[in-house]
Amino acid sequence: MKSPRLLAAAAFTALALASAPAAMAQQTTPAIEAGHTLLTVSAEGSTTRTPDMASYSAGVTTQGKTASEAMGANSQAMARVIAALKKAGVADKDIQTTNLSLNPVYAEPKRQPDGSFSGEPREIVGYQATNTVNVRQRKLADTGKVIDALVTAGANQVNGPDFTLSEPAAAQDEARVDAIKTARARADLYARAAGLRVVRIVSISESGGFSPMPVMYARKASMDMAAAAPPVAAGELQMSVNVTVQFELAQ
Repeated sequence: MKSPRLLAAAAFTALALASAPAAMAQQTTPAIEAGHTLLTVSAEGSTTRTPDMASYSAGVTTQGKTASEAMGANSQAMARVIAALKKAGVADKDIQTTNLSLNPVYAEPKRQPDGSFSGEPREIVGYQATNTVNVRQRKLADTGKVIDALVTAGANQVNGPDFTLSEPAAAQDEARVDAIKTARARADLYARAAGLRVVRIVSISESGGFSPMPVMYARKASMDMAAAAPPVAAGELQMSVNVTVQFELAQ
């Protein structure tokens, strides 16, 4: 025979499970007055800004017959690259190592007389070392000049730039205001069409972020020759915010 405590616990658990769907329904469905209508509107707000900061990656890949030879050559080349960045005015805090790797280089697989590949293990013929740093460029006018200095110093991998805002909060708030105005105007339109009026905002949820507008710039600079600084155009950035707003409507 079960004890009274066990029976009471079981009854409480059953009651909680039975009431859980109702509780979840109350959380997902906002409460409005009887006879009123709930309207859900999605809207987007946006604003544009001229970027004031760029980021790009710069790296060095070297090869050697031994692991120490490849890594030693890489370390020397990367030291020159970092020195060039600092000489160009990039602060220490804006240079961050993002990848350091050392991998074997294998010989081509051997072929059998019939043209098929043999199952023999491939021979290691050397090693390849890679070191990559991420750079934040705060003076956009110097971007092309700095990239040219990197290539001259020995960087053979440059990717970017990706433009951004150093302080995006004001642009985000402007996009939020625009999104709410758009949502409210749309709600008023629906209400008038239905012969109703907007009573209040019931809930607001948000999503969104930077949405770069198309710009033309040198995405990957050629590492073979660096006759002149590559042209870089920052263009504009569009900050977008999407909101979902629920309105209570009534006559």
